[in-house]
Amino acid sequence: MSDYSAFNRREILQKCLALGSLTLTGSNAGAAMLLAFQEKEVRKPTPPGELGPFYKKRAPEGSMLRAPGDPGMPLSVSGEILDTRGEKLSNATIEIWQADHLGRYDLDGYRYRAKLSPGSSNGYKFETIMPGHYPDRVCQHIHYVVSAPGHKTLVTQLYFATDPVFEGDPDKNFNRDPLIHSREMVLPVMLVGDPKDIHAAVKFELCLERL
Repeated sequence: MSDYSAFNRREILQKCLALGSLTLTGSNAGAAMLLAFQEKEVRKPTPPGELGPFYKKRAPEGSMLRAPGDPGMPLSVSGEILDTRGEKLSNATIEIWQADHLGRYDLDGYRYRAKLSPGSSNGYKFETIMPGHYPDRVCQHIHYVVSAPGHKTLVTQLYFATDPVFEGDPDKNFNRDPLIHSREMVLPVMLVGDPKDIHAAVKFELCLERL
């Protein structure tokens, strides 16, 4: 077996360049190609979470979950969908659901439930409100089910670093909720907009494992 079997593509390219077995034209060609490989380094899959008892099939498609006049802090959530090789997934499907600002799930209808199909942009975005706490769970959260052909379905949850449960220190206190299996599931929250129209914004990148 070749000694190169233990190396990834970037390491093989570096060795070929060093040995002179690969010739690139242009003074920056080697650096550009190495950078391209670095940008597609192996990524960690998004940590999984619990599906939960409030999942419902056949959620409607759409990215606007909040209605005019809905109480609660307006929230925008966005991100990219990639696999562990850094390849963009344009054929993924996302299902999301959450509680309202008082921690109540709509079990009769589809309020704060949606299906997203990012398409060729490989990115997703939806508009909602910051979910509330409810008695059976410690922290505010949004549920995700993410699927794409040739990849393992991801069931996960998004949590917020601003949650009062963390007392300003999610690094130390994230495990106060026993269903938060990784600190990576707790994302920073930005306040954006002008003083008359402030809303929260979170970026949550999703990374799926290949089958």
